[in-house]
Amino acid sequence: MIRKHFVFTGKVQHVGFRWRARKAANRFRCTGWCRNESDGSVTMELQGSKIRIDLVILAIRSADRIRVDRMDSTVIATVPDEQGFQT
Repeated sequence: MIRKHFVFTGKVQHVGFRWRARKAANRFRCTGWCRNESDGSVTMELQGSKIRIDLVILAIRSADRIRVDRMDSTVIATVPDEQGFQT
């Protein structure tokens, strides 16, 4: 189990990014959260196995209207007993 902090830039707001992230996180049984930032980026934390996190990211990036120009990620400490994915 790992947790990653992400920052996405590009066409990531007002295109269903957070909806897609929540749907994918639930599908692949990851926990965490996602929010829009005032600079137009989206910040997200995902917790799960590496492969499940990779699948969530793939699902987000493959969406029609979303265009990720840059994705920065950092491994951070896990959150014990976290439930679900919040947007």
